[in-house]
Amino acid sequence: MGREEKLEKELKKELDDDRYTHTLGVAYTAACLAMRYGEKPERAFLAGLLHDCAKAKNMDHKKMLSLCEKHKIPVTQFEQENPVLLHAKLGSFWAKEKYEVTDEEILSAIRWHTTGHAGMTLLEKIIYIADYIEPNRKKQPHLDEVREICFRNLDDGLRRILHDTLFYLNHKKSIDPTTQQTYDYYMEYDSNVQNIQSTECNSNDT
Repeated sequence: MGREEKLEKELKKELDDDRYTHTLGVAYTAACLAMRYGEKPERAFLAGLLHDCAKAKNMDHKKMLSLCEKHKIPVTQFEQENPVLLHAKLGSFWAKEKYEVTDEEILSAIRWHTTGHAGMTLLEKIIYIADYIEPNRKKQPHLDEVREICFRNLDDGLRRILHDTLFYLNHKKSIDPTTQQTYDYYMEYDSNVQNIQSTECNSNDT
């Protein structure tokens, strides 16, 4: 039995049925995105498989906060008030300590899969996106369109997901500052790219 098969078997015990189904969806979607964009599929699959490993059946918000304190994992004020976000940090910690993952980029992809951050790596983008578009997701708006965009152009897909996420969070009046910073970074990045392309086109016309 290979490493991934062993992990799948262990996670099936640790996670509830819906979470386990979502986990497999993210892992396989991440592997597909990796093949599309030139990342190693096995790295993406492993990161996807472990991205929610801290959402075990016996895990509640109080326990998340307690574990972060015990293992000296920094917690922001917003995370104190919304401890569900801590599963990403805890998941990265557990992936290293419990599941013996040593690839720092995989650990980082798990760490940032909920909020994203400015200047994400290819693998980080893949896991962030796969978590949003995997086949078992049903509630997010315009999913068929978003999925198509993500497989056509990864950065366009990332920006669309960030836009839809911020629209939803604005409606709830509860936006994590890191998510807002990620959105601002990639919207500004897109604007800068368009300005450069426009300048190049104008230069070519003269």
